[in-house]
Amino acid sequence: MNLSALNKMRLPVPSLPEQRAIAVALADVDATISAMIKLLAKKRDLRTATMQRLLTGKERLPGFSKPWQVKKLGDHVSFLKNGTHSRAQLTIEDPIRYLHYGDIHVFPDTHLDLDCNDFPRLPEGEARRLSRLEDGDLVFVDASEDLNGIGKSVEVRGLDEIDLVAGQHTIAVRFDKAVLADGFKAYLQHIPDFTRHLRRLAAGTKVYATNRKHIASAEILLPEPEEQRAIAEVIGDMSIEIATLQRRLSKTTALKQAMMQALLTGRVRLPVETEEDASKELAHA
Repeated sequence: MNLSALNKMRLPVPSLPEQRAIAVALADVDATISAMIKLLAKKRDLRTATMQRLLTGKERLPGFSKPWQVKKLGDHVSFLKNGTHSRAQLTIEDPIRYLHYGDIHVFPDTHLDLDCNDFPRLPEGEARRLSRLEDGDLVFVDASEDLNGIGKSVEVRGLDEIDLVAGQHTIAVRFDKAVLADGFKAYLQHIPDFTRHLRRLAAGTKVYATNRKHIASAEILLPEPEEQRAIAEVIGDMSIEIATLQRRLSKTTALKQAMMQALLTGRVRLPVETEEDASKELAHA
């Protein structure tokens, strides 16, 4: 593209009043999107602050006063057999769903709901020796390009009759539910003592790695399971609100794109008062 080519271009354009009307309509949508983005940021900051207080015991929920106790995770965990298959070995039609570490890294939530998500597949024969995951199992990534990714995990739920196995570069664990309640264990990755422990032990230069021994050796201050469930419910409700707002933002952004395609091509016209219309109205008055 150059100036000569631009000079030769001929574009259909509306009148100035219609241009202004189009600009106003799109600006209104932009303002709505901007307000939603700011609200989303505030909601996320509030959730982060709430997790920092509730997951460390700095703030207690009403009705809970029992002292928290230090638990060594290795005393209450079973490690599950994961696969080592690469992306190239996976399919889209086989029966066994396969949770790859890359999917965990990019997954935006702490809970993996199979009612809403699908994954690559593995043949039955290849998955025969692997542990089938159950609701409440936690799956960690064992490698990350930066320390912030160390400890990243998802808690599995919504399996019902779905067969799911943990895949390459993951560490799948099953905790004693009398020590770590379903719903709460997904937030281990946000407990400062746990993440500091894993990052201190992480080995590597370009890629940082963690392993089963690192997880098992962690000692964490934990509340009773009943309080864990209450904490998880509070944080979960905030996450649902954020997800709902994110969906609204996505729909509004898509609406703006559709509006631009319609209004800027003339497929849809806005009602605009012309000078002739204004003169007729004035004469009638």
